[in-house]
Amino acid sequence: MNLAIEIGRMQPDNLDLITEWVQHAERLGVRMAFSSEAWWSDSATPLAYLAGKTKRIVLATGIMQTAARAPAMTAMTALTLHDLTNGRFALGLGASGPQVVEGLLGVPFAMPLSRLRETVEICRMAFAGHKVRYQGKVFQLPLADGEGKAIRVEHEPVAIPVYLATLAPNALKYTGASADGWLGTSFSPEHPDAHLEFIRAGTQESGRRLSDLDICVSARVEIGDQVEEIVDRRKRSVAFTMGAMGSATTNFYNDAVCRAGYEDDAKAVQSLWLAGKHDAAAQRVPDAMVTQFQLVGDRDMVRQRLQKYRDAGVSTLKVGLDSAPLGAPGIARRHCGFDGRTSVTSD
Repeated sequence: MNLAIEIGRMQPDNLDLITEWVQHAERLGVRMAFSSEAWWSDSATPLAYLAGKTKRIVLATGIMQTAARAPAMTAMTALTLHDLTNGRFALGLGASGPQVVEGLLGVPFAMPLSRLRETVEICRMAFAGHKVRYQGKVFQLPLADGEGKAIRVEHEPVAIPVYLATLAPNALKYTGASADGWLGTSFSPEHPDAHLEFIRAGTQESGRRLSDLDICVSARVEIGDQVEEIVDRRKRSVAFTMGAMGSATTNFYNDAVCRAGYEDDAKAVQSLWLAGKHDAAAQRVPDAMVTQFQLVGDRDMVRQRLQKYRDAGVSTLKVGLDSAPLGAPGIARRHCGFDGRTSVTSD
């Protein structure tokens, strides 16, 4: 099982610190570093900054939102990052959700899976050096009855890995059928088939195997002896995800947790959060909705959970180190006990 890290929000006062953090992860053998795209930064620019400051670590978008760019621009950005990193780039894509897409980007959240699928197909057409000629449900290139013509992106053919962040069943099936990797969230190794059942179905329908994909799963990490305190203070973020990361009718994170066997809890937390009762929502989160979806607890607990992720079929664990002060010497070993292959150190 490989290890990946998340790159935090890059600002003028922490550029050196984050750069040192990624370089330290690279020295430890961490395989990948992902840059997110939320409502403060795009995902590509930080990777361009880090490209010349790293040598081996794979730099990846985690994720580019498909509604934010035309597919051809997504492809050209990916090709640019491929060149800047000397081939160390992976393209992570996702549909995001209606609140961000319609509220911030001003694009209807319509046919998100079709948009994702067509974006992937158009990007791969550009990566292969073909003229971009495509007729889909969302995108038509060139536009009919217009003055445009099919154009080839001026770049030699390259293979850029495509990772998809998907949660809904049909999107998971598409991931299994088409992607090089899956970026999983709301994942519990105790209940892997809440996601992997659908990915596996997609691989089987397309003649692939689950092992053809890099199963890359996110997990928040905090190690300490005060386990009850750690769990309690993380309940509010769980409640936020269940209630605020989507609308009352469309919350893919909540749906995934429901499929893992926590439907009554997830819906109750969502209802309280949407009613503005945020403290009550956090108190309603059961301990298991923290401990079974994250890497938290004392060292022995985290070691045991690492084994559960391995046994569940996770091939890359993408960790968020909430409790670790970035930049401190030996941080990944002292605070998390990991090396690049998720071995646990003895110090």
